[in-house]
This record gives sequence, C-alpha cells and structure tokens, in this order.
Amino acid sequence: MFDVTQLVAGYGQSTVLKGIDLSVGEAEIVAVMGRNGMGKTTLFKTLIGLLPANEGRIALQGAELTRLPSFRRVREGVAYVPQGRMIFPALTVEENIRTGFRTRALSTPIPEEIYAVFPVLFDMRRRRGGDLSGGQQQQLAIARALVTNPRVLLLDEPTEGIQPSIIKDIARSLLEIRKLRNLAIVVSEQVLSFTMEIADRLIVIDKGRFVHEDRRENANVATISRYLSV
Repeated sequence: MFDVTQLVAGYGQSTVLKGIDLSVGEAEIVAVMGRNGMGKTTLFKTLIGLLPANEGRIALQGAELTRLPSFRRVREGVAYVPQGRMIFPALTVEENIRTGFRTRALSTPIPEEIYAVFPVLFDMRRRRGGDLSGGQQQQLAIARALVTNPRVLLLDEPTEGIQPSIIKDIARSLLEIRKLRNLAIVVSEQVLSFTMEIADRLIVIDKGRFVHEDRRENANVATISRYLSV
C-alpha cells in the first residue's frame, strides 16, 4: 500500500540513505530501528518531503509522491509526527489539534474517537500545549496528525524522553488507532520492548541501509539488540 523503492537521500554532498526499499501493507505496523545517526530521521523527513529524494520512488496506493511538497503528501494521506513532537506550546491542546484540519479549523468538530483514544487530551483541552508533560505532548502530536485522516502515519522516535508508564499508554493507543482506522503505521525507534509490543515487522537500519528484518513472532532479539548497542 505504501511503497518505497531504491530511495537515496542526504544533505548536500553527504548521502545518508543508500537505496532503501520498504513496502508497508494496509493496517500494518512496521518499526525501523537503529542507533542515532544511522538514517532514521533522514528517512522519515524524505518520506514526508522535508528532504528531497536524490533517487528512488515513494508511492501511496500507486500514486506517485516522490516530487510532491509536504502539504500535498498530507492531502494524499501521509501524516508525520516528528522527533521532538513540535507542538505549539502557546496554543491550547484543542487549538493544537485543530491545526491539523485542512479547512474550517475553528468550526470543524474534533472527532470523538480522538478524545476516546487520548482521554487526557479532553481533560486538558483548555490548557496550553507547553504545560503538558512530554508524554502528553506526544499524544497531542499524534492526535494532531490523525485529524488529517491519513492512510499512513509516520512516527519518528515517539518514546524519546517519555517515562515507561506513558510509553505503554502510547503503545496501547497506537494499536487501538490501527484497529479503528485500518491505518498503516511506520515508526522509528530505539526501544526494543516498545516495538515488540506494537510492530508486525521490525527492520534494522545501519549506516543508511536496511540490514536486518524479522516478523515480530520470529524476531531475533539478540541480533537486533547488537545493532542498537553503542
């Protein structure tokens, strides 16, 4: 459903991604794992269009996305939650969510399922985003992405700086979202316990290449852990 073929990208003269192939099925959750500096964030920025692809192809249900700007990719059905969350700290929780709407942002009702999946956001909907904890901000960033009605959700390092109890809440929420929306999810991560809880497949990226892949039920935890260790 979401297909990436021989993707090459980087910064200036520096090539980071070196021929990435990725295929994600409908309602599938795929985890891309690797240490810092291995290309995870570069991959996600290229998939959403913040970085140009030097070579290769990105397609969603057969529609070519490779040369489209980011806002067009969002309209086609790709949503992105960046590393660090990037919420608007001075806006309220509700206002942050509304920034994800395409039109009539002030009058369109926020879908009930958003608050059903993230009840803490309903309780804090009048509070400023900057007053939320890191875990609550992460839930807010995911909620903002979901109101764009995506078919593919890209999550870059969603557990970074979040306490373990909230990580479990986010895992449960993602599984619930997948079920409710029939949504494909691609997540970059370093926390193996989190990905083992949510992912159907685990892929390891090392120096800009995919070097290992397992289905969760067959995952070689020792091998993956070696790639994640410094």
